[in-house]
Amino acid sequence: MSSNMVAILYLISALLFIFALRGLSHPESSRMGNIFGIIGMIIAVFTTLMFKSVLSYYEIGAAILIGGAIGSFIALRIEMTALPQLVAAFHSLVGLAAVFVAAAAFYDPVAFSIGKVGSIKTASLVEMSIGTFIGAITFSGSVLAFGKLQGTISGKPIVFKFQHLINALIFLLIIFLIILFVINQSPTIFWTIVIVSILLGFLVVIPIGGADMPVVVSMLNSYSGWAACGIGFTLSNNLLIITGALVGASGAILSYIMSKGMNRSIINVVLGGFGGEQDTSVNKDNSDKIVKQGNAEDAAYIMKNADSVIIVPGYGMAVAQAQHALREMGDILKKEGIEVRYAIHPVAGRMPGHMNVLLAEANVPYEEVLELDEINHDFPMTEVSFVIGANDVTNPAAKTDESSPIFGMPILDVEKSQSVLFVKRSMATGYSGVDNELFYRDNTTMLFGDAKKMCEDIVKSLSA
Repeated sequence: MSSNMVAILYLISALLFIFALRGLSHPESSRMGNIFGIIGMIIAVFTTLMFKSVLSYYEIGAAILIGGAIGSFIALRIEMTALPQLVAAFHSLVGLAAVFVAAAAFYDPVAFSIGKVGSIKTASLVEMSIGTFIGAITFSGSVLAFGKLQGTISGKPIVFKFQHLINALIFLLIIFLIILFVINQSPTIFWTIVIVSILLGFLVVIPIGGADMPVVVSMLNSYSGWAACGIGFTLSNNLLIITGALVGASGAILSYIMSKGMNRSIINVVLGGFGGEQDTSVNKDNSDKIVKQGNAEDAAYIMKNADSVIIVPGYGMAVAQAQHALREMGDILKKEGIEVRYAIHPVAGRMPGHMNVLLAEANVPYEEVLELDEINHDFPMTEVSFVIGANDVTNPAAKTDESSPIFGMPILDVEKSQSVLFVKRSMATGYSGVDNELFYRDNTTMLFGDAKKMCEDIVKSLSA
């Protein structure tokens, strides 16, 4: 295949990837966006396989079959609630691939047309070093994020003295090692860069609390994109450079938007201090406050006599896999002539769009699902807010308590509704470790129990 034909096909693939990102910006166009992405990837893979430099189609075919089988197995078995940790795991593989490609190029530069062993082009060494650095950080950071999301590692932020200073010194050490590597091309220095970068990846993610994981997942997505971009430079592959840059830039922009939505600093995300300031010691003693409890029958009666209901889903809904029962509850209310809508906070769940994905899986109409900015002004005119597992994103302390770790974070104004029905297993705090003042409001009724069972019981009461 001629170089001109390769360039044209790669350009078509790049355009399809751009259309895919554009399509994924809205639920209604997301399916077509996925199709664009799939077609673009097929064209890209086919074009790459047509290169004259391909040595063995048998080995490539075997790798595709093995990888495809593993991917298909995971896709068929994975629960929607486990998507965040799956995304984190995939990010780690992208980072690891960047390290492996850089190592292959370093040990066999002739195959990559970047020079000879011990005499590799300076530009290639710089590209290789940066790709290795970003890839190693992405790998270890994503592994740690996977552990926190999976629950095998505590989701609480782990902080220690001089944390930022140590991270900064390690970063400077990596820059120094990269300079040495470019000068003497030592294998020892190369693997030292890998090991130190892996260490930095752990240190960057370890102080991040569970409540802030959506932004971390988004930022790791950005890192994986830049790692792929680095691979593209090493391989002199323009499509990989463009695609990596698209993913890296879009992930960074999304991280910025989400950080702004939480009133956090994007710089803290990059430096690894995001969420580290969380401290449960600021919680006030609420033992003397009264909590009003209710049951499924009470909730059904209140909602059935309302004109409008806003449902606020959170991570508790995901854990209980209550989205289908919740949609059934909403359908019954709509048949009674009650207006039902869903309010989504930008950081609800454990990854960007987590709640949207779960509601879409339950076939909730897209037009009923509204973002914070679209629906927040409607709460004062709403008769009932049904909160299901959304703790921190509904806490009024974010607006009133300057000592609170979540102070300044935009929240859903559910407390302004006439009645609030709050589904929760217990009075335990959310991932931020902050007690929710909403529990003790006069217009709040707590519905304790498993979210899925509670919704199912409400459905039975509504049907009766």
